Amino acid sequence: MEDSKRQTTQVDIARRAGVSTATVSRVLNGSPLVKPKVREHVLAVMADLKYFPRAAARALASSRTYTIGAVIPTLNNSIFAASVNSFEARLQSENYTLLVAVSNYDLAVEEVQLQRLIQRGVEGLLLIGNAHTDAAYRILEDSGVVYVNTWAYDRNVRRPNIGFSNRKAASAIVDHLVALGHRRIGMLAGITAGNDRARDRMLAVREQLAKYDLQLMPEVTMEVEYTIPAGRQALARLLESDKFPTALICGNDVVAIGVLFEAQRRGIRVPQQLSITGFDNMPLIQDISPRMTTVNVPAQEMGEQAASAILSAIEKGARVRSREIEAQLIIGETTTVPRRRMRLSILPMS
Repeated sequence: MEDSKRQTTQVDIARRAGVSTATVSRVLNGSPLVKPKVREHVLAVMADLKYFPRAAARALASSRTYTIGAVIPTLNNSIFAASVNSFEARLQSENYTLLVAVSNYDLAVEEVQLQRLIQRGVEGLLLIGNAHTDAAYRILEDSGVVYVNTWAYDRNVRRPNIGFSNRKAASAIVDHLVALGHRRIGMLAGITAGNDRARDRMLAVREQLAKYDLQLMPEVTMEVEYTIPAGRQALARLLESDKFPTALICGNDVVAIGVLFEAQRRGIRVPQQLSITGFDNMPLIQDISPRMTTVNVPAQEMGEQAASAILSAIEKGARVRSREIEAQLIIGETTTVPRRRMRLSILPMS
């Protein structure tokens, strides 16, 4: 009974196949020194004995795990999923495995996840944003694991970062709205705590407006979660103010969709009475009317380039270099010239 529970070893495989343990090891490591017929025979014996090679043991012997880790803020945002999918596809093409952890925008949680992934032997790491705790960066530097920050690019940051400039993208939105003639502008930013992308977008909006001697309307500027209900509720709250904007900049497309849906429900015409902008160019906005003015985030390209940089560092010893990928403003149908003296005709809440 005790013997039946014993795990099959390479010695058992060698004995049953009539070969040396060195040959079994070569088969497991894909050595070209093993003749095809011998390889097939050994693999057949492994299958018969239900032997599954222990990756951890092989990793200890070779000092390689062929595993990469990624810590992302959330899986609820499809735009992150698109980036991780392209990242994983590139890794898979080189026979690497991806381990994903979710921090829920909590940088303290991210520290723990980094430690755990490194303890599990990941050879590289993908992080979101440039803002991480000092402790997180110490963990990365002490471990010597290759890493790259994505979803943000700042040439002044000395850490390797491959992504787009959130500041440039947000500034382009301001330029577009001001060029249309908007002066009363509000913003529904993402929660900036633990999210340098949301923080940079809000700072850039304020700074760019100041160049036109304008400022965000404080009564219609707030931080909200990236959800459709949050966008709906925010617009409902804004309607309680005696000052209403002609344009509303939203931190991402999901919030913008919530604002659009609530505006439509209340009889506010978009864009004639309220211009709305999003951010991300998520797939779900393609089927929404009117078509959203938004920023096209190069999610797939970021994932692919980050993976290539990490693989090159691991396989060739190349340094991970920071690089900027452009994020383009897409002008849709939710922004237009503000109408003068147009009175809002708003349906009450049901």
